[in-house]
Amino acid sequence: MSHANSSIATEIAGQDLWVFGYGSLMWRPGFAHVERIPALLRGAHRALCVYSVRHRGTVEAPGLVLGLDHGGACQGIAFRVAASEVEATYAYLTEREQLNKVYREVFRPIRLVDGRQVKALAYLVDRKHPQYARGLDHARLLELVLQGHGLSGSCRDYVLNTLASIEELGIRDHALAWLGEALRSDPLVGV
Repeated sequence: MSHANSSIATEIAGQDLWVFGYGSLMWRPGFAHVERIPALLRGAHRALCVYSVRHRGTVEAPGLVLGLDHGGACQGIAFRVAASEVEATYAYLTEREQLNKVYREVFRPIRLVDGRQVKALAYLVDRKHPQYARGLDHARLLELVLQGHGLSGSCRDYVLNTLASIEELGIRDHALAWLGEALRSDPLVGV
């Protein structure tokens, strides 16, 4: 494998790979998998903390996307990728998640809903990266979500799709619930 992170490539060679999804990976993974199961990652939480200047915004009008930020816990989806698909999946994820290097690729233990504990590839936000968005108040978060539109579509749709996936798991993400309510009650939603 000739990928940017050779230690990750070495660790995943020749075996199945678990990938932890907490945002759009939950509802649009984009790679083949043999298992999809709810999971819990401790030590990081889901947050709208990354300025999006490609997928859900532009440099001129950034949107926001989710990152795994330090502290707390995050419920999401774990995907098991067969060993035969790992190289292609890792190449795809590197292109999708690492273009601007705003995330750190790490392996973290996660607990699957059936009780198994596995190590999964996860993408934690790099707090030193210029695209890291910290301390935004509700008004600014809403403004960025409403303005953001990039190669993968609108930021508003991204947030609502992610919230729908979270809710399907029976989770109420209190940090994002207010935003979903604001977006759903906005008279411009659906226009």
